Amino acid sequence: MNTVTIVLLIILAVLTIAVVTLYFLGKRAQKKQEEQQAQIDAMKQTVSMLIIDKKRMKLKDAGLPQVVIDQTPKWLRGSKLPVVKAKVGPQIMTLICEEKIFDSIPVKKEVKAVVSGIYITGVKGLHGKAVVVEQKKKSKFKQLVERAQEKAGAKPIK
Repeated sequence: MNTVTIVLLIILAVLTIAVVTLYFLGKRAQKKQEEQQAQIDAMKQTVSMLIIDKKRMKLKDAGLPQVVIDQTPKWLRGSKLPVVKAKVGPQIMTLICEEKIFDSIPVKKEVKAVVSGIYITGVKGLHGKAVVVEQKKKSKFKQLVERAQEKAGAKPIK
């Protein structure tokens, strides 16, 4: 056999093994995520709270209880996550927020939030109008890509 053919067969075998491994790891991660979501749904409750402040900050700097920091893997402790400081009843608490609803949380307003432990999963406005989140200005490149996708009949990438 030719050496090029042997090298290509070895590369093909390695890629096949990698794809199969990623498939099974992905399935396992998906099952784990579904179990965690079921736990969050089982523990959720609606609470009225006054949002004082919201930021994206590192886990160490967020002011969360030490137990939460200890349970977090070391490689995630330096990553930034959405943190909300809110007054729940007479007590001021630091809560972690879901990334997809973080932008829709109004600051200095009273809201009804769906909370599971220290994790905010949903927010509804209580008083006043809902705050409309302004979309960030798109770069020239993204505008060109969207125009090309519209002309081609494809859905825009978000």
